[in-house]
Amino acid sequence: MTVYTRAAVDQGAFTLPGRYYTSNALFQQEMERIFTRQWMLVGRAEQLPNPGDYFLISIGPENLIIVRDRQGSINALYNVCRHRGTRMCTTESGSFNESIQCPYHAWTYGLDGRLLAARMMQEVAGFDKNDYPLHQASVAEWEGFIFVNLAATPEPFEHAFAPLLQRFPQWQMGNLRVGQCIEYNVQANWKLIFQNYSECYHCALIHPKLVELSPWQSGRNDLSEGPFLGGYMDLNHDSMTTSGHTPRPPVGSVSGADLARVYYYSIMPNMLLSMHPDYVMAHTLWPQGPGETRIICEWLFDPATMARTDFDARDAVEFWDMTNQQDWHVSELSQLGVASRAYTPGPYAQQEGLLWAFDRYYLGLMG
Repeated sequence: MTVYTRAAVDQGAFTLPGRYYTSNALFQQEMERIFTRQWMLVGRAEQLPNPGDYFLISIGPENLIIVRDRQGSINALYNVCRHRGTRMCTTESGSFNESIQCPYHAWTYGLDGRLLAARMMQEVAGFDKNDYPLHQASVAEWEGFIFVNLAATPEPFEHAFAPLLQRFPQWQMGNLRVGQCIEYNVQANWKLIFQNYSECYHCALIHPKLVELSPWQSGRNDLSEGPFLGGYMDLNHDSMTTSGHTPRPPVGSVSGADLARVYYYSIMPNMLLSMHPDYVMAHTLWPQGPGETRIICEWLFDPATMARTDFDARDAVEFWDMTNQQDWHVSELSQLGVASRAYTPGPYAQQEGLLWAFDRYYLGLMG
């Protein structure tokens, strides 16, 4: 039986020093120690419906081609030719016919990364095409979400994500489809955005419309240590929408108590997952520097509901776009404040227990 408890902090729980949000040197360490070693959300499997379909992603200086091959598998190929290192593909998304060809000297690779052709290299003694496939990152798929890990020997996804793998079957997220997507550019450190998401201590002041629908002190958490943090908040109305109501039926097999709850989980290092009775919302964070984060926010719905003539996602999208922008604004104010010489770490409130847990886990990753 899952046990949910209120957030809490230990005595002496303080916020991180300002340098963790402003230092370029620390940001570079984060990229190396966290973002190249953890399983990162990069997209949805529905973005690659057919063999040859691809999109590009960048993680720090690395650029990868996420592509579906002829056998239906999804591969994460480094966008680096094995000949002279040329970046081969520059169009952000599209479809390859049968292969990937470097524009410099026409070395040609299969969608699984195998080197298929290398012009005139048969003249080089000892050259073997089998020795020069494209380098690849590890790939995993969970509930329709695609994750990539750049580590040479990553922790197996099934082990790393064990607390989540079978946790939310009733939402059937793998069957949902993106109905709306908004991209934001926020002038704040990625950790401030994670921390803002993980507490509602600010909600009564920043989100008056949200607290009309969901009591700000109703939060209860079942995951309160480690890389995955969160739980639920009560829902007083039918849905988190501009009116509090919706004609949409619940997704999947959501029923019972879950019809009166919204579940919020932060998933290190770059995913925020919000599960509502009638839709799912996912934020993907792409840190651009110590003081800038690109955020992709997607709303997922049941495709059968989306096919209805009365389907309209605006009630959910407009509500959360308003709420997102309120959060981004206050996060940017926080970024300005922690950059001040006057800033010193302040004490966490009891309602900020997940932030204290986030800090401890983050510091452990940073060594």
